[in-house]
Amino acid sequence: MQRLTAQQLHDHLRSSQEPPQLIDVREPWEYEIVHLEGAQLFPLGQLDELEETLDPDEEVVLICHHGIRSLQVAHYLEHQGFTRVINLEGGMDAWARQVDPKLPTY
Repeated sequence: MQRLTAQQLHDHLRSSQEPPQLIDVREPWEYEIVHLEGAQLFPLGQLDELEETLDPDEEVVLICHHGIRSLQVAHYLEHQGFTRVINLEGGMDAWARQVDPKLPTY
């Protein structure tokens, strides 16, 4: 698993030839407040559904509020055989503060 800061992920997304799958593991009310464009919402309670949806050979970026829940999901996916997993360190809070300060925080 890779752990990228908000700025590192921003740079990675801008330079990627093939965009990774962005997976937001927060609750729907959190996602409604703020999310990355293109991110799919899969709250923690839907992990089984998430695993069935993802391609284990594609790069996956996991996102939550502060990077803790997404880290748990990253470990889970690694144990399921996913090899290209990235966790956004600091989560959406760090993204809004460091990359796009116009975004709301909560």
